[in-house]
Amino acid sequence: MIMTNKVEAFIWRNGTYIKKEEEIVSDETITLVINDTLKRNFSISPESLKDFAIGYMLGENLINSVDNIENLEIEDNEIIATIDLEDFYIRKELIAGSDCFGGWRSKIDMINKVDSDLTLDGKDLLKNMEEMNENAFIWKKTGGTHIASLINKKNNEFISREDISRHVAVDKVIGAAARKKLNFKDSYIIYSGRMPADVLIKIARVGIPIIVSNAAPTLSGYSVANEAKITMIGFIRENKFNVYTHENRVK
Repeated sequence: MIMTNKVEAFIWRNGTYIKKEEEIVSDETITLVINDTLKRNFSISPESLKDFAIGYMLGENLINSVDNIENLEIEDNEIIATIDLEDFYIRKELIAGSDCFGGWRSKIDMINKVDSDLTLDGKDLLKNMEEMNENAFIWKKTGGTHIASLINKKNNEFISREDISRHVAVDKVIGAAARKKLNFKDSYIIYSGRMPADVLIKIARVGIPIIVSNAAPTLSGYSVANEAKITMIGFIRENKFNVYTHENRVK
């Protein structure tokens, strides 16, 4: 599937219209079908769909690991997953949702606290934020995507994924890292966008100890980060950032 399309637009500049070809980001309605019984529709960028499906299922606690997936196929605009998990039918009733609205308050008590000895140097955070921005290829062309990067210090991995949805961008990097069998406890996420509860719940469930953003936290996100022992860092830019929770992981 194609991530961008070219269209004609009229650019108003200094009182004059200029006809120009513009590149805009693609979006598609993608249906995720799990075990024939759970179907969810998403408006997302049509790329890295297997990464998305795996990251989504991990972040929603529908699977424990990639090993629970028996089959994963893409047919047109459908992602069809078969998973082998005895309590799947119980878990599917507890989905918070990969969007801005979820029953997060009822989910906090069910999230384990993140146990990780990962520490970071502030200068490395700033450097990796710059690298993430350099990897935002679709955003540079269109201005229409969010980007998330997962950095694993132990394996020296830097994975980036873009999407029109900041939630799905996070799902995609989680899925990509899971496919590489990276240890989430040695990893952290940098991404563009606010930090609400549902994003923090995703990373808490997989055991990622640190989230970094160039944007702001929300109170719900702060509450989850504080409760789940996640280090939340916001407003990272140029030579500064704010550490909101569990500052012991930042040198």
